[in-house]
Amino acid sequence: MYQDEYRRWLTADLEDADLKPELSKIEDNDDEIKERFAVSLKFGTAGLRGVLGAGTNRMNIYVVRQATQGLANWVKTQGGTQTVAISYDSRLKSDIFAKTAAGVLAANNIQVRIYDALMPVPALSFATRYYKCNAGIMVTASHNPAKYNGYKAYGPDGCQMTDDAAAIVYDEIQKIDVLSGAQYISFAEGVEQGLIRFVGDDCKDAFYAAIEKCQVRPGLCSTAGLKLVYSPLNGSGLVPVTKVLNDIGITDITIVPEQEYPNGYFTTCSYPNPEIYAALELGLKLAEESGADLMLATDPDADRVGIAMKCPDGSYELVSGNEMGVLLLDYICAGRIEKGTMPAHPIAIKSIVSTPLADAVAAHYGVELRSVLTGFKWIGDQIAGLEAAGEENRFIFGFEESYGYLAGPYVRDKDAVVASMLICEMAAYYRSAGSSIKQRLEEIYAQYGRYLNRVDSYEFPGLTGMDKMNSIMQSLRDNAPTDFSGQKIVDVTDYKDTGATGLPSANVLIYGLESGASVVIRPSGTEPKIKTYFTTLGKDLAEAQAQKDALTEAIKPLLA
Repeated sequence: MYQDEYRRWLTADLEDADLKPELSKIEDNDDEIKERFAVSLKFGTAGLRGVLGAGTNRMNIYVVRQATQGLANWVKTQGGTQTVAISYDSRLKSDIFAKTAAGVLAANNIQVRIYDALMPVPALSFATRYYKCNAGIMVTASHNPAKYNGYKAYGPDGCQMTDDAAAIVYDEIQKIDVLSGAQYISFAEGVEQGLIRFVGDDCKDAFYAAIEKCQVRPGLCSTAGLKLVYSPLNGSGLVPVTKVLNDIGITDITIVPEQEYPNGYFTTCSYPNPEIYAALELGLKLAEESGADLMLATDPDADRVGIAMKCPDGSYELVSGNEMGVLLLDYICAGRIEKGTMPAHPIAIKSIVSTPLADAVAAHYGVELRSVLTGFKWIGDQIAGLEAAGEENRFIFGFEESYGYLAGPYVRDKDAVVASMLICEMAAYYRSAGSSIKQRLEEIYAQYGRYLNRVDSYEFPGLTGMDKMNSIMQSLRDNAPTDFSGQKIVDVTDYKDTGATGLPSANVLIYGLESGASVVIRPSGTEPKIKTYFTTLGKDLAEAQAQKDALTEAIKPLLA
C-alpha cells in the first residue's frame, strides 16, 4: 500500500523541485519509503507538525493543500465573514506554505488576510479577531529543530482550534486526495481577484496598542536606564519586540548579531528553544561582555520567551518558566494594587503542570487562580468565558511552565511580545528601586518556601512510539504505584476521569505525595515524548533538589 503511494508520488509531475530528488534517492530503501508513506501527518488541535520532505507523513505543499482544503470545507459551513487570517515565521518554506494555504482558500472563494512579512503567533491570533475571521492559520513548528515545520489552526475567537472543530476538519481531510484533491489557484491570481489581501497597518497598530496598554507602570522604563541583550533566535520576534520596547522607552538594546535576522536553518543553535541553555549561549556571552541587566530570547514564532537575569556577583542565571510566571504574577498584582488599576474579583490562570507557588502568591494578593489543562488554548477558553459574560477585564495574567505568558485579553494565545515588555518593565522597576529580579525571586522563596520545579522528558521515536507511550500510561493506571522512592502516594488525580476534575478529559496523571511534593506524568501533545513534572518543597534548594533526584530515579523504570 505505502509502496503504491510512493510510486504515485515518484511518477507524478510535482511542482516542488526539492521533492523529486528525495523520492529518487530512497527508491530501494523500504524503511525510508515506509516512514514517509505508511501513515499521514495527523491533523489535531495543534494542527500539523512534521519533518520537511516528500510523502504523506512529511510537511510539503501537498500536505498543506490537503489540510487547507479540509479547513476550507469546514469554514464554508460556518457562515460569518468567510475570511481566514494567515501568518508565518522564519522556518524553511514557511512563506511558501502560507501562500499555498492562501491559494487554496482563495480557490474556495474564501477571503484571506495574510501578513506581508513574518509575524508571530500572537499577531495571528490578533488578526483573526480583528478581522472577525472564521479561522486563522499560523505556519510554524514553534521551537522544534530546523528540519520541522507545521501548521497551527485557530478558531474565530483567535484560540487554537477546539477538539470538535479539529475532528471535523480531520474528517474532511481524509476525503481529499493529497496530490490532486485540493482546489488551488496561485497566490498572484488570488491577489488579482481581490480574494487575498494583506493585513493592514490599522490591524498592526491596534496589536501594538493592545500590548502597550498592558504596562503596569507606564512611563517608568524611559528613565530607568535598563540595559538589555535580546535574541529573536533568527525568528519572528525582532520587529514586534524591539518596536514595543522602543515605544515604552527601552532603547539600550543589543541584538545578538548571529541570531538577529530570519534564518530557518537556525545555524547557531540546533534547537531554537529559549527553555534551554544552548539557545541562550551567544546572548549570555554578549550580556557578560556588556554588563547587561537582562538577557532575553524569544522562540521562532515568538510565543515563548526565556531570560537570564544578572546576579549581584555579576554572573547570569537562567530563570525557569515557572519562576518567571510567579515573578510576573507577583509584579502585576503588586503594581496594579499600588496604581489602583486592579479590577474587582481579578483572575489569573495557569496550567495544571505549572508551579503551586503561583497559588500561594495569588492567594496573598486576593486573586482567584484557576488551573486548566496543558495547552494555552485552555487559558484562552477561560478568557473567552469571561468575555462572554462581559468580564474579560477581570483577567490579569495567564502562564504555563513552558515559558508561555499572557497579560490582557486582546489575544487567545501566549504572547512573547507582551511578556518581553513586562519582563523588561519589571527589571527596570526593581533596578530603579535598588533591587533586581534575582533579589525579588529570593524574597518570594523566603516568604512562601523553597519550591523546586523540574521537567524530565522521555522520548519514544519511530512509528511505534505513540503505541509505546499509550501502553505506559495504561500500565500506570492498571498497576497503580503506591509510593515513589519510599514516599507514600496519598492522592492520585486522573484527568481522563472528567467527573473527578470538572475539566475536559486528558491523558494526565497527578500524584500527591505525603511530603507535599507532586509528580505529573503526561504524554506531549506535539512530540513523541512522555513528560514528568516534579514539584518539591524544601527548607533550601539542596533539600528540594535531593527530593527531586530521588523521585526521578524511582520513576525512570516505570517509563522505560
